[in-house]
Amino acid sequence: MSAELKNLFPKHVWGYFYDLTQIPRPTGKMEAVTRYVIQFGKSLGLETLQDEVGNVVIRKPATPGCENRPPVILQAHLDMVPQKNLHVKHDFEKDPIDAYIDGEWVTARDTTLGADNGIGVALAMAVLSDNSLKHGAVEALFTVDEEVGMDGALGLKPGFLCGRTMINCDSEEEGELFVGCAGGADINVSLQFKDDPYVPEGDMGVRLSLTGLKGGHSGVDIHLGRANANKLMFRFLKEAVCDYGARLAFIEGGSLRNAIPREAFAIITIPGDNAEALWELVADYQDMYRMEYVGIEDKITFTAEEWKLPASLIPEEIQDDLINAVEACQNGVISMQHDFPGTVESSSNLALVKIGEGKVDVKILVRSSSETRKQAVCSSLESVFALAGAKVEQASGYNGWRPNIDSPVLKIMKETYKQLYGKEPSVKVMHAGLECGIIQGIYPDMDMISIGPDLQFPHSPDEQVNIASVEKVWKFIVAALERI
Repeated sequence: MSAELKNLFPKHVWGYFYDLTQIPRPTGKMEAVTRYVIQFGKSLGLETLQDEVGNVVIRKPATPGCENRPPVILQAHLDMVPQKNLHVKHDFEKDPIDAYIDGEWVTARDTTLGADNGIGVALAMAVLSDNSLKHGAVEALFTVDEEVGMDGALGLKPGFLCGRTMINCDSEEEGELFVGCAGGADINVSLQFKDDPYVPEGDMGVRLSLTGLKGGHSGVDIHLGRANANKLMFRFLKEAVCDYGARLAFIEGGSLRNAIPREAFAIITIPGDNAEALWELVADYQDMYRMEYVGIEDKITFTAEEWKLPASLIPEEIQDDLINAVEACQNGVISMQHDFPGTVESSSNLALVKIGEGKVDVKILVRSSSETRKQAVCSSLESVFALAGAKVEQASGYNGWRPNIDSPVLKIMKETYKQLYGKEPSVKVMHAGLECGIIQGIYPDMDMISIGPDLQFPHSPDEQVNIASVEKVWKFIVAALERI
């Protein structure tokens, strides 16, 4: 049961995280969770403000003797990614998360856990409520709607924050200090068409299901080489159409722009004489995918079943052009950084594909720590879908966070970590998007760093957070606040 989390240490951190698991908070549904943090701040007698886009800031005064120190901002986002396993009945707008302890980790049953970024929120809340700590003035900034478009950070206004030193609590590797991150841009592909009412005589309907992929965070996990369900499905469709006479009626794959697609489904027709050959082809592709992704994916399942014959089909020319475009679409890691070896510079995530009922809707998330590389990837994607006759728009672009190796807060955090744990922390740049880049654009003189506990498989139902690492991060924050 989720309530067992309250017995973990530090108890107040885990207690606040438990509360968050009980509040539905998918991106776009922030009313309940913002109400919760506002009531929390006011219950402590602390100054609590909300801006016009929904972000909340809670200010705690300096402890005696620390009044002359500059304010420090602790920042985390309130929303979570709503992902669940196939056939799981869970309404992310109504149902609490069923979190539980699994050995050294906390995870959830069949859904995302929301430790991204609920643990960061809980850490900041614990600082606000713990009067035994020694620190200068603290501002806790809780942003809304980070996971889709970073709308909360984009809506911040100059003057809402007093501090100019910020600790972002949204990274996912304990013992690593992040000083930069990638920027991003959404590519939206659309096309309208008239369904072809002619279904060849003698054809039968078939439903294809590709499931069991790991998915994951399209920034943090993109370098792991996991399969993209959309790419695998279209790879199969190309051969099925070219060599087996298949026609496409409908396809839908992926669910969120910042999650690697785990599932894809298609409705096709096939000449009845080719049915047995198609079943064999599906089985062959399942074996091939499992072999290609051995050691990376362990549950790839690709099946075909007879289905109701569709009333219409996607016009053949549009079908062929889109299959070619998705096949040609860049996906995964595109370039690596030179100054931070082992860190992805640019990537593309073919996140959502939905074609049918007269419409095409494709969404791709491009990430890059280089603005020029980001635009180059976006241009390439625009070209490939424009060749298929589709309309391509770039939206929701946000800047990356430029590293500053001379950062004062970085120096203090490195010294503090070594003093606490006897070793130097790693200093890294993250390929995932953090709100730091956007906040830096609004507050150019902000000195920032990002930290967090060990969090695995965010944006997927396998998400889990390491218990011991939460305690280490808590002690790190407490010690750092004494020195900043």
